[in-house]
Parts: sequence; structure tokens; C-alpha cells
Amino acid sequence: MLGKIKRLFVIKTKWEAYLIIYALALGAVERGSVYLTQYPGFGGKLLFLACTGAVFMAGAKVIDCIKYEQQEQSEKIAAIN
Repeated sequence: MLGKIKRLFVIKTKWEAYLIIYALALGAVERGSVYLTQYPGFGGKLLFLACTGAVFMAGAKVIDCIKYEQQEQSEKIAAIN
């Protein structure tokens, strides 16, 4: 039973990764807009850039991990055959 619940939180396809990255980006832009209103000027813009930049780095890492896991799985299948 715990295995089935655990499987819900595993990103298996690029489509799932894109949806998660989109959700992260929405949250980052929302947080960045709050920073822009709280800290007007250059400081707010830097914080906004930091929020959105973190999504780019995390998104790239998630997509790279998906590629790696799919490649590893295909190599396992090829080794079995």
C-alpha cells in the first residue's frame, strides 16, 4: 500500500516534469511580484530574478534526471534481452 502511495510522487515522464516546472514557475512569479511591491527598485528586481532563475535551474535538473532515468531503464531492458 505504501508503495502505491510512494509511486504517486515519482516523476516518470517529461509531461509530468513540464507540469511541475510550470507550477513552480507560477509560484515563483507570484512570489517575485510580491517582492517587487515590497522592495521597489533594484532590490526587488534582483529578488524577482532570483525567484525565476531558481525555477530555470531546477527545471533543467528535473528534465536531465528524467532523460537519465529513461536511458538507464532502456539499457536495463536491452541487457535483459
